[in-house]
Amino acid sequence: MTLFEAYDPLKKKQLKILDPKGKIIKPDLEPSIDNEILLKLYETMVLGRIADIKALQYQRQGRMLTYAPNRGQEAAQLGAVAAMEPQDWLAPAFRELNAMIYRGVPLEKIYLYWYGNEWGSHYADDVRVLPIDIIIGSQINHAAGIAYASKILKKNEVALAFIGDGGTSHGEFYEGLNFGASFDVPMVIVVQNNQYAISTPRSKATKAETLAQKAIAVGIEGIQVDGNDILAMYVATKYAIDHARAGKGPVLIEAVTYRLGPHTTSDDPSIYRQDDEVAEWEKKDPMIRFKQYLIDKKLWTEAKDKKLNEEKAEFVTETFKKVETSGPEELLDIFQYTYAEMTPQLIEQYEKHKKFLEEGGK
Repeated sequence: MTLFEAYDPLKKKQLKILDPKGKIIKPDLEPSIDNEILLKLYETMVLGRIADIKALQYQRQGRMLTYAPNRGQEAAQLGAVAAMEPQDWLAPAFRELNAMIYRGVPLEKIYLYWYGNEWGSHYADDVRVLPIDIIIGSQINHAAGIAYASKILKKNEVALAFIGDGGTSHGEFYEGLNFGASFDVPMVIVVQNNQYAISTPRSKATKAETLAQKAIAVGIEGIQVDGNDILAMYVATKYAIDHARAGKGPVLIEAVTYRLGPHTTSDDPSIYRQDDEVAEWEKKDPMIRFKQYLIDKKLWTEAKDKKLNEEKAEFVTETFKKVETSGPEELLDIFQYTYAEMTPQLIEQYEKHKKFLEEGGK
């Protein structure tokens, strides 16, 4: 029996390997991951958590623009990207800070983006990550395009895209998924079901009992996973990537997790959800279980944890200092990256605004 058959979304079975206290409940499914990779994953998780909390603080202090927190969703992201190979592509939405860091995007670049600087979207040539995508669902089409090109050119590259539960109600999600399915492209879609699309609960956004079963409509495999279980996310994504790379078509993974913070810094979640609900999900914090798992494997200690948190907190603080002293971007940068070449309309807008500034902005 394949993993997809064992965890058919219509059977309402969710893939779990670690329980909320970090104990293995499915020994036969525990993946063999090098200790160095396990520690890298946890270090990235700690960095991501601290960077996320501080970004929220910086925004509240008026030092950063609107920001989309991802506290509580670290395992859903890191377990997935850890299963990727170096040549694979990541197509993020806007809440994938941990995944982007793990795949080689410097924190400074991510902070620059949320700071409002175009250079936050400029990555090194060897970093196979697309820029942050604010337009809901469009990253699915981007991933489908990359995967289709990989298939045509025989590049052996898989495209992995993230989207939120609310994003599965957008047309581009279905269009990209259907295109990928029709051409059997090497693509994996991870739906971070964090229970709310801004203020709309997942239960009101769709009548589908699971989001994983949306795969059935386009004829591909789907699986629902405990998104707070980094091992389960790794196992499911590795299986999905191998499936897609072998030419068997895309896979849809629903990672059941929870957004512990606001949708963005302009959101107040206390208006639409109860404190006791949040408290219950706090007990399922992915960092709690993964840290305990590492401690049980004799790979980690509380003393090491304290030191790591101190080091990462200092690193995040110093990184944001660089961002704040980076200076303004060139005026041309605001206009020249929408298309490969600036359109006549963009050139006109640029020249007009340049003249406006030269005349004192009056």
